[in-house]
Amino acid sequence: MNAIADAAPTLPLHTAGKYVAGAYVVFLALVLVYVAIMAVRLSRTERELVELRREEVARRADAGAEDDREREPEDREREPEPA
Repeated sequence: MNAIADAAPTLPLHTAGKYVAGAYVVFLALVLVYVAIMAVRLSRTERELVELRREEVARRADAGAEDDREREPEDREREPEPA
């Protein structure tokens, strides 16, 4: 195992620092791009969820109104007539 490490070319410390710093910059840029993409996706999903909730509330309100309209004639038939 030491033979492989000994045979691998190494850079002097004064020149390797540039490459290490560059690698960190590239890594940080990739992480920032990933976070930005996830933020956009999250905001889009939240918008769609709010829209779906509004549609569901509207459907339930419409269904409730239709149920009330359907029940009214039945309730009128069941009410006793005044004597």
